[in-house]
Amino acid sequence: MDVETCLKKLGYVGILNFATVDEDGAPQVRNISAIHYEGTDIYFLTARGKSFARQLYRDGRVQISGYTRFKETIRLSGQAFEVPQDEQIKWRDILYKEQPYLENVYPGESKNIDTMFVIKDYTIEYFCLSTRPITREYFAVGNAVLKPKGYIIADKCIGCGKCTRVCPQGAVNKGNPKPFVIRQNNCLQCGNCFENCPVQAIQRL
Repeated sequence: MDVETCLKKLGYVGILNFATVDEDGAPQVRNISAIHYEGTDIYFLTARGKSFARQLYRDGRVQISGYTRFKETIRLSGQAFEVPQDEQIKWRDILYKEQPYLENVYPGESKNIDTMFVIKDYTIEYFCLSTRPITREYFAVGNAVLKPKGYIIADKCIGCGKCTRVCPQGAVNKGNPKPFVIRQNNCLQCGNCFENCPVQAIQRL
């Protein structure tokens, strides 16, 4: 898996979930299909008067997720910025050409209420449930920085092997110099090893 393939898969899904946070700190999710992919840059459209636009103006953080028929989740987290005014019409016209239904939503002059946003720096989490063991991968685009997630086995591990027995995906291997290590690309991050370790040697990242 790579960034380009993840973006292609999101394009095939078409309608994606966009999550933001409102002024009260409550999560807000909506379905968006007005999306254009330009290399690794992601352009999308909304109306300036919508709550979605106001949340982006205020904060800018957005998380996008798509789910394929192959049981793959692709989650993208980044910062959205309004496209510069002198580029707005260019990118809007490209999107309207790719998504003709938009003419029914904002016909004629009413499309001037639209505004384009772009995401350039973001992380991607790819998670596939149709493989055994499951597959998990992370990617950083632009200036984005990946933040570790999941669990690791600390030095105080006594080598009892209980984590290997309770892991639903068999994602714990014998290690060196540590007795055991977790294969991060196959870890469900369910916490079963964390809850069952008799000496609390499993640490949450």
